Amino acid sequence: MRTIGYIIRKEFTQIFRNKSMLPIIFVMPIIQLIILVNAATLDLKRVNMVVVDEDLSHSSRALVSKFQGSPFYKIKAAFFSVKEAEEAVLSGDANVILHIPVHFERKLLKENNVSVQLLIDAINGVAAGLTNAYSTAIIADFNKDIRAELVTIPIPDGMYKTINTIPYYWYNPQLSYKNFMVPGVLGILITMIGMFLACMNLVREKEIGTIEQINVTPIRKYQFIAGKLIPFWIIALCELAFGLTVGKLLFNTPFLGSIWLLFSFSALYLIVILGFGLFISTFADTQQQAMFVSWFIAMVFIMMSGLFTSIENMPNWAQIMNKINPIAYFMRVVRMIVLKGSGLKDILPEFIYLFGYAILIVNLAIWRYRKTA
Repeated sequence: MRTIGYIIRKEFTQIFRNKSMLPIIFVMPIIQLIILVNAATLDLKRVNMVVVDEDLSHSSRALVSKFQGSPFYKIKAAFFSVKEAEEAVLSGDANVILHIPVHFERKLLKENNVSVQLLIDAINGVAAGLTNAYSTAIIADFNKDIRAELVTIPIPDGMYKTINTIPYYWYNPQLSYKNFMVPGVLGILITMIGMFLACMNLVREKEIGTIEQINVTPIRKYQFIAGKLIPFWIIALCELAFGLTVGKLLFNTPFLGSIWLLFSFSALYLIVILGFGLFISTFADTQQQAMFVSWFIAMVFIMMSGLFTSIENMPNWAQIMNKINPIAYFMRVVRMIVLKGSGLKDILPEFIYLFGYAILIVNLAIWRYRKTA
């Protein structure tokens, strides 16, 4: 243990001596957290709309006013032809076209049936779906108001039965996307610290030639590996603590679960990530190689982890592949603990699986390291 302690002290001294590395480790992750949580959002805050009102009637203006009264819509312009409106969509100035046809009010009054057209820019499929849902809801509300205004026949009480639904959103009542993103982005940041820096630190020993000198010393390889990886394990946990504090102070992210449970699971998860970093370092001869391989693996794992899209909505083959994705387990568990207040019983399957994963990847990495050292 004394030998490992000396190596750990040496690594910390080397880390803090590198002035260019300190901002990357301690400053950049917090800046990334603040930027990404605000930028990476699927919330629909503003929809730019252009209107083609070919009727210019009281009813058509009332419908347009419905959209103007919504906080999500901004009427950018009004045109008299769909072709002109399409130019606004093509240039990116508008996201949706509301086309009100000729004789809109006359058909509404005489035939009780009229159609309006929504032309939506669907480059971003998620935003297009939300725009369609919001627009349809506003039109339905307008339709209800028109019916109430036009129908003058008194309806006896109890003739029409209605079902009222009162939705209640658990764990995120304000539907704040930041509450969903803060735990996810934190997971990405500690993954980068654990995998990238630890991997490149080990490969650096190969580049400068000190790995051969260490191999002929009495230091055992498990002591060398532990001394190399533990500092980044500690730094990543400190980053997690600091990130949770920033999330609470800046974004008011709720924390409903046990802080000790979260850090216990995070510590186990970091062992897996450090094992991946060690495994990659056994194949790479330069820091550049290690960086590219780490980035390739990390990007695949991150994009399939459920950070932006639900794993349940992925194809079956992708869900099967996620069985070997440690980031997917961490994303799910950290959100369960932070937002749901889940206990050990709720995350026990993930805990057991990640424990087995840690034993497998670390032993595989050490075996490979022994083979190539």
